[in-house]
Amino acid sequence: MLQEALPSAQGMAEGLGRVVLTRDRFARSWGLGDRKTPTAHTPALVLLDGDGDVDANIAPFKSSRSGDIPAILTLSSRLPLSPPEFAQISPNYEVSIGNVLPPSLDEADAGELAGTSNLLPVSWQRLKHDESLLDLELFPDIVVLVDAVQLAGQPGKLVEAISVLKRRFPGALLWAPGIGGPDNLAVLTWFGVDLFDMARSRQASSAGVLLSVGGPRYLIESMNEGSDMKSQLSQWTQAIAETRSALQQGTLRALADKQSLNSPKLVEHLRRHDKLVSEMEGVLASHVSRTRVFNCFSHSTQSDPLIAEWENFICNDYRAPKNLEDVLILLPCSARKPYRLSKSHGRFIRAIGTSACHEVIVTSPLGLVPRDLEEVWPAAHYDVPVTGDWSLDEIARIENMITSLLNNHSYKRIINHSGIDLSFVDVDVVDTRQGQSAGSFEVLQRLSEAVKTAVEDFSLSRRRAEQINIDNFSSVSRKHMNNDHWLEGVKVRGKPPRWKIEDKGEQLAQWSIDRGGFALSKPVVKRLAKHKSLPEIHVKSGVSWKGDIFHQIVESFDPSIKAGQDLLVMQDGAVIGLARAFAPAWEWPGTPGRLAKSHQRL
Repeated sequence: MLQEALPSAQGMAEGLGRVVLTRDRFARSWGLGDRKTPTAHTPALVLLDGDGDVDANIAPFKSSRSGDIPAILTLSSRLPLSPPEFAQISPNYEVSIGNVLPPSLDEADAGELAGTSNLLPVSWQRLKHDESLLDLELFPDIVVLVDAVQLAGQPGKLVEAISVLKRRFPGALLWAPGIGGPDNLAVLTWFGVDLFDMARSRQASSAGVLLSVGGPRYLIESMNEGSDMKSQLSQWTQAIAETRSALQQGTLRALADKQSLNSPKLVEHLRRHDKLVSEMEGVLASHVSRTRVFNCFSHSTQSDPLIAEWENFICNDYRAPKNLEDVLILLPCSARKPYRLSKSHGRFIRAIGTSACHEVIVTSPLGLVPRDLEEVWPAAHYDVPVTGDWSLDEIARIENMITSLLNNHSYKRIINHSGIDLSFVDVDVVDTRQGQSAGSFEVLQRLSEAVKTAVEDFSLSRRRAEQINIDNFSSVSRKHMNNDHWLEGVKVRGKPPRWKIEDKGEQLAQWSIDRGGFALSKPVVKRLAKHKSLPEIHVKSGVSWKGDIFHQIVESFDPSIKAGQDLLVMQDGAVIGLARAFAPAWEWPGTPGRLAKSHQRL
């Protein structure tokens, strides 16, 4: 089912010029000002009255609140950020925040609601009761979660409010006053907060405490430490630099994991956020760059939605290549990815000596990785410390995935070279490890003999090299595309690793090791459309599509779109080309800048 695109925002003159430079799920780094040469970036600070002078690149806004009831909130730029000329220091905003009741009184009548403008103040109560927030013509520049401090103390409400606001106003920056600090900047940025303030640092300063990147701490006088605002700002500068860098490198989740250990409340927020994201579509990435690493160093990684998505796919949707359902070989993982390039798996492959069995790798934190999917995200990208011990969560995930694999296939025998206990399965099991090292000569001999016996017992036939490639590509297609129907009847030609997929001598696609997926050619476009093998976006009738995809030209889109995914571009019911998504589906209703890059045009 396609999701209708929201009406386009009006011209941005006198508004806030902004463009997304880097994104990772709900976290984004915005360039502020001229999109070609931004003058400031997020995450960034909003200066409050009395904060003193701070570099405008770090703090591009300043804000104050009147003493009236209800209070008037002002937010002013410190740089020329308004298109089209970017000649004056602007924009400047002013809005009433209304009567804000405690979140626990969300059913009560606040009396006077907050104002509505390009600076949009929102409270928990307003989220629950103000129908004006549903106006599809509402495109604020900045959203302010005015009761963020109160929500942070209520179980689950802070991450829920942030999630709702990000999806409702994807084109807006989000400010959560009073809760940010150098000690939680990465975590809140991961949730989707863009703007912060030094309210907590001022409290720490008045108490003679330094709010550091590791949390509040007392001063070490022998090291001449201070708690003045200059010292507090130095911690902010460090935290902002680290967070911006992590966003650029794709390691923000790892930094957020590390930072969450600064307080039990942050761990709680992160777990609740993970649970929310696991229940959403159109948030995660489909493909990433070859250099991207999924760091799995902490226990909190076990709750990452990426792992839940992988487990769900293997348990419910994955099917082994044809004619590989007789014998299942379970193997241990390796540090090097893809596994087959490691020395250990080189020895396993030589010992197995046939392509007639289904090889599946047992690993943490993903649980199971079939050999035919070892080159895709995240299977080819994760890094995990190896201790030889399994946690209860890891064992539970592996057992659940093995049980599902057995239920969805008709394996007659399992050759267990992984070392995992399989006493829970009701299938013939041959344990080749018997408590010994997987790579020892004796154990490899047992593996080889077990495979030879299985081949003879079940009259298994070796697959041709081309068939192995087609089987692998079909599995990848079922994982990253809607189906593998477009591969029917194709031939695989060329040399590894850049295999070419052809039909009647015409190249349809090429395997790209750089993205762990296909580089699709123009001749395959109509074939993909015929089989509905990719998510669709529909551009407005009458629009001349010449370049990238912006939300202004989109009529409707598939709500499952993931970053990095190939998309069918449709117009008036006909396919007109392919695009590759930069942004996941939640951003498509109104985020400025390009959402997808033109890939092929008919």
